Amino acid sequence: MTLSSIQKGPFEGQKPGTSGLRKKTRVFMEPGYLECFVQSTFNAIGGVAGKSLVIGGDGRFYNDKAIQIILKMAAANGAALAIVGQGGLLSTPAVSHLIRKRKTDGGLILSASHNPGGIDEDFGIKYNVANGGPAPESVTASMFDETLKITEYRISDAPDIALDQIGQYQIGEMRIEIIDPVSDYAALMEDLFDFDKIKGLFSGGFTMRFDAMHAVTGPYAKAILEDQLGAAAGSVINAVPSEDFGGGHPDPNPVWAKVLMDEMMSPAAPDFGAASDGDGDRNMIVGRGTYVTPSDSLAVLAANAHLAPAYAAGLAGVARSMPTSAASDRVAEKLGINSFETPTGWKFFGNLLDAGKVTLCGEESAGTGSDHVREKDGLWAVLLWLNILAVRQQSVADILKDHWAEYGRNYYSRHDYEAVPTEAANALMAQLEAQFDALPDTVWSGLTVITADSFSYHDPVDGSVSHNQGLRISFGGGARAVLRLSGTGTEGATLRVYLEQYAGPEADHSLTAEAALASVRAAVIEMTAMHSHIGRTEPNVGT
Repeated sequence: MTLSSIQKGPFEGQKPGTSGLRKKTRVFMEPGYLECFVQSTFNAIGGVAGKSLVIGGDGRFYNDKAIQIILKMAAANGAALAIVGQGGLLSTPAVSHLIRKRKTDGGLILSASHNPGGIDEDFGIKYNVANGGPAPESVTASMFDETLKITEYRISDAPDIALDQIGQYQIGEMRIEIIDPVSDYAALMEDLFDFDKIKGLFSGGFTMRFDAMHAVTGPYAKAILEDQLGAAAGSVINAVPSEDFGGGHPDPNPVWAKVLMDEMMSPAAPDFGAASDGDGDRNMIVGRGTYVTPSDSLAVLAANAHLAPAYAAGLAGVARSMPTSAASDRVAEKLGINSFETPTGWKFFGNLLDAGKVTLCGEESAGTGSDHVREKDGLWAVLLWLNILAVRQQSVADILKDHWAEYGRNYYSRHDYEAVPTEAANALMAQLEAQFDALPDTVWSGLTVITADSFSYHDPVDGSVSHNQGLRISFGGGARAVLRLSGTGTEGATLRVYLEQYAGPEADHSLTAEAALASVRAAVIEMTAMHSHIGRTEPNVGT
């Protein structure tokens, strides 16, 4: 085996976003592109000599080849141990759990999450630190600094490892463990939930459909839901991960999981439906004829978590991302526990979880999780719902109705305007923010503005401050709008507009979200002069 230093770099545009670096797959396949980013990551964390890493991904195109490159680079940089999922597969929450369980120094996750996969689609990579969570801003800033000045990377010429074969391997002095990607995670889930109670639910005739969307959660869901808990064979569909996610878009929402939604809204619907995304950290929850928004799901889970063994003693607190509806805040207030509003990006929850200030966290983008790992966890959320359903013996629809009758309903929707020219998106945001001082007391489409600001987050644990995390506008009557530019796309800018309207416990909770949010949507379109800026007012995706 020969170790080489290859002269390459720097490459432009390797600044990690909220979930690492995402680009088109062909960009990552350019000679030296992946290698320079990985070497920059190693350099930013003080090297990997003598360190241990967990490495895995969602199985998208280039996943296996990228892992082979990373293993050879880790060995050339002096790493002691690499733990890799069989076939190169590990869900994002499984990586987080393995980092924590095996006490490794960190891990590399190869995924573009819910983005499409394939040679002409998207690829991504992110680094998770020793607590199992995504690298904090201080680390990603150091990574970016390294990408600007890198001129070489180190790599071994060792032959490829047989990723499909569980066992022990060696590259030079570095030991490699190829492990079953499911078993450790499944054991953790059995510790958290009442599997006997959930088994009883299924043995009593309860039916469900879980759409793995040809992504990494398929093997996990089959093993846990069907093999361990007794859900009927075929309850998990699209269960075999594929390089292009079966030609689909592995984003668990009513648009991209249309087949599941159509079944759940049909007369032949099962009792419960769920879906997960490319890397297994997001979820969608659906009852028979009833879609549960991610914001409502977080609130319901917070209100009922005590029904599962792991949370029987109660919660320390609940945290939500700023664009997520305030539904979980009302639960926290009634329970007398902490409630936090953070920027978008799971890394912001890490400090709160490590400090014991919160137990549950959630984002409107279909991510929910708890202190069992330091990532959002799609299958965990599904299992907590099943535990609650098994104890309460009610339908999803009835649980929602009871929740709204107690806490009120936060009507909510997110509109995504994708591939917007970056300059146009920036101009819209800049013009809106420039109006903020004059906006209070003005009326737009019948709604009166109460406050307008750019959200800044002051971390209560480490004292750090994150500015410019989204624009917030609150209106009279319990309405709110949030606008932000997302960092998870790979082409142009994605403008996200979040709409919210609160209706108290005594109000009518039977309106459609579209009807309840019509006024606040019209106000945003008028206030931002949206059509003149981006040439349209209809989103690509509305959820």
